[in-house]
Amino acid sequence: MGICNSKPPTHETPSSPISDTQPTKNDHILSEDNFVTANDSSKLPSSAVNGENPSNEQAKDKNELQNVRKSPFFPFYSPSPASYLFSKKSPARSPANASSKSTPKRFFKRPFPPPSPAKHIKAVLARRHGSVKPNEAAIPEGSEGEVVSGLDKSFGFSKHFGSKYELGDEVGRGHFGYTCAANSKKGELKGKQVAVKVIPKAKMTTAIAIEDVRREVKILRALTGHNNLVQFYDAYEDHDNVYIVMELCEGGELLDRILSRGGKYSEDEAKAVLIQILSFVAFCHLQGVVHRDLKPENFLFTSKDDNSELKAIDFGLSDFVKPDERLNDIVGSAYYVAPEVLHRSYSTEADVWSVGVIAYILLCGSRPFWSRTESGIFRAVLKADPSFDELPWPSMSVEAKDFVKRLLIKDPRKRMTAAQALSHPWIKNCSDVNLPLDILIFKLMKAYMRSSSLRKAALRALSKTLTEDELFYLREQFALLEPNKNGTICFDNIKTALMKNATDAIKDSRITDFLSSFNALQYRRMDFEEFCAAALSVYQFEVLERWEQHARCAYELFEKDGNRAIVIEELASELGLGPSIPVHAVLHDWIRHTDGKLSFLGFVKLLHGVSTRSLAKA
Repeated sequence: MGICNSKPPTHETPSSPISDTQPTKNDHILSEDNFVTANDSSKLPSSAVNGENPSNEQAKDKNELQNVRKSPFFPFYSPSPASYLFSKKSPARSPANASSKSTPKRFFKRPFPPPSPAKHIKAVLARRHGSVKPNEAAIPEGSEGEVVSGLDKSFGFSKHFGSKYELGDEVGRGHFGYTCAANSKKGELKGKQVAVKVIPKAKMTTAIAIEDVRREVKILRALTGHNNLVQFYDAYEDHDNVYIVMELCEGGELLDRILSRGGKYSEDEAKAVLIQILSFVAFCHLQGVVHRDLKPENFLFTSKDDNSELKAIDFGLSDFVKPDERLNDIVGSAYYVAPEVLHRSYSTEADVWSVGVIAYILLCGSRPFWSRTESGIFRAVLKADPSFDELPWPSMSVEAKDFVKRLLIKDPRKRMTAAQALSHPWIKNCSDVNLPLDILIFKLMKAYMRSSSLRKAALRALSKTLTEDELFYLREQFALLEPNKNGTICFDNIKTALMKNATDAIKDSRITDFLSSFNALQYRRMDFEEFCAAALSVYQFEVLERWEQHARCAYELFEKDGNRAIVIEELASELGLGPSIPVHAVLHDWIRHTDGKLSFLGFVKLLHGVSTRSLAKA
């Protein structure tokens, strides 16, 4: 739910559980050239979507467009990057390729398209918030989302809201509540206008819905001190409602600005917005908080000025996440949800995907993934790749395209973090960029500290092949750990750097528990060369065009300094493989038969730190 400055419609549109904001002002169709109101369907022939002859399909498409307008999923229109596959012009569906044994849509590599995740996802979300209709067949998912009678809806918040604030006009409405402007009548904020998010207790029909509200307030209290985070003042409750009091942002939503510009931002204008978003996201991730609902509607400008500051709002779906933890509940907004969320195994990387979708929209004015149905959206997110061939992408800089592509990598291990995005060549030279400490550094260093001597040698060889541009991010991160005059760090440096940037949220996310992984550095120091080996992400590195060259050069260095004759049993012990793994069948290609040393294939797999699970599948 956004805190906006425009009056919502007088009637509340039925909303979908995966998208909680649907004001009338957003009911526009965003094409690659301009905005068209949803009522002007004559400007949108069916061929714009599926490549068919509009003369044969106009009546059908008109009815479908009416259905699109009724759905809260579709404030925008943009061509689907997979639409060609579904069109009759596609080779997969052409008569020339048809046969008596062929079946429709063979391009999915199975006889029929995979089952849609949409019904399952909608059922999970409906149970989460207690909105399952009596006639709907629920999918068994455990008892956590069941509607329970006699729920305790007391939060322990102050009950003196009415004596301190006077509610004004409603300025925004979402699925689970609404937002009003209010005047403070007394206290430190006396005479000041604030925004109040009102959440009716009547809508809290499940235990998890109550916990969501409790956690939202907890996160807002804990996350403090960032310029691009909406300021939280206090929380109140009475018999009927919970009231969350925050600063009032009068500049409107980022979505409003996108619409008013016709969806077109210059590269410099887009950078100014994305730097603020990424800075906020990196801050949250360092504290162990994942937002899970990043979208233009959840960023507000403080004023109407073109250069006003951007503020992130709406932590209703946010959660604390431990560094090594994977979340599995499906939440978010359809267009911005990451593939791993649909696979029910994700962490902070899911937020970065959402930022990538926002970046794509800012730069070209259309969505990277689109379909007429929610199941189609999810399938596009899982299967399709965003298009960079249509205007205006060919006229954009190579750096801008690379930036967006690396945010929208489907494998979360290969996706940039928010801090890495701020050090990307497209952004890093901007004057207002302050590179924050990256939580990924601590995860990678932990893995390095637990690695075998052989893998450490392999990582050191790879780190020596990095260019100065590729070392930029690592130099900045090392500097944030404040090494001593000799250019080395120890356990105290890591602890001090983490605590220097800590808020109360870091306690709930258990980030500090991570420090025990670095106990070995209490007795020795780490220089920059070793830090590069420890903090290097091999998965991210192999996305680069020069990966093959880097790997070959690193193997040559490894041959000189680290490679040695090793038997399969010793290699299995180095990797920590258990007796259940058939090591001879799995590892025989890792070792050269000529001299018993690690082969190039074994070297590359060793760099990745192959897990027991992946070896079992080999």
